[in-house]
Amino acid sequence: MYYVGGMDEARILSRLPLPEEAQVERQLRPQRLDDYVGQREAVESLRVSIEAARQRSEPLDHVLLYGPPGLGKTTLAHIVANEMGAQIVPTSGPALERGADLMGILTNLAEKDVLFIDEVHRLPRVIEELLYPAMEDFAVNFVIDKGLHARTLRYALRPFTLVAATTRPGMLSSPLRERFGIFHHLDFYSDEELCRIIVRSASILGASVERQGAEEIARRSRGTPRIANRLLRRVRDYAQVKGDGVITREVAHDALDREGVDGRGLDRLDRRFLTAIIEQYGGGPVGIEAVAATINDEAETLAEMVEPYLLKIGFIVRSPNGRRATAGAYSHLGYPAPAAPGGQGQLPL
Repeated sequence: MYYVGGMDEARILSRLPLPEEAQVERQLRPQRLDDYVGQREAVESLRVSIEAARQRSEPLDHVLLYGPPGLGKTTLAHIVANEMGAQIVPTSGPALERGADLMGILTNLAEKDVLFIDEVHRLPRVIEELLYPAMEDFAVNFVIDKGLHARTLRYALRPFTLVAATTRPGMLSSPLRERFGIFHHLDFYSDEELCRIIVRSASILGASVERQGAEEIARRSRGTPRIANRLLRRVRDYAQVKGDGVITREVAHDALDREGVDGRGLDRLDRRFLTAIIEQYGGGPVGIEAVAATINDEAETLAEMVEPYLLKIGFIVRSPNGRRATAGAYSHLGYPAPAAPGGQGQLPL
């Protein structure tokens, strides 16, 4: 979990799940491909692959899902299991520390079950090597005894499907990556897709939301369903206490302004980051470590939780010399337009 400026308050715009959200996320999670909003290419491709596997009465090929946090990788893994009529066994890379941990899971899988490994890039190497024969041949090899008496014992597994999720596909080793038959990259959602998700989630939560209220929340959700659902719950509480329980555009606007989330989906940490680049370093370029020291935060937090969205909306650019704020960032924060490299300001068109 990431914290803002050393305060004991998790970022409302963090794409990482918060511990207290687990139950709500399960409640809002769609169970079938027909209910899944967004990621059209990935969903249609999975639909064909699942239908073909069902017609052949075979397990689905192993699936690798990659993309930023909060975009639905875990949800798609559960949907794959539901569509295949199988059970899902979830775990994560850091949780598998020893070979015995993985062996216990693999030997208890029923035929066509789905093994879901989140953060698969963090698997220890010894666990990864055990997965190779399990994925290819549905078998694992034990080495018993040592020295001259060493011999290999092969244990057959029931055919299963491995669905793996990662936010850093580049950290996967080539042998592991090549053993997946299906690859899908999940990208940020459009405002329209987020609006549909918000309307659906509001109906499940029993909240009343107007179309314009849903659109206001979607605009500030940074293209991420997890953030959209989190903001919806905050706005629902505000509407219940300060209004008549209906989420209108005005209610959503006031509630999210109070939470420090502005019209472009920036929170206080994002604005402190941009303000430091503009005021302290003349708009850049400047290194991430220098900015982190200036605003008294961690460089890793800024690089993983702040920069990706600012890069996406074009408020900063990265160069070999560091980060630089763009004209869009200046305008959004109310600063005069930056001077051109030659020292001249922007000329009117």
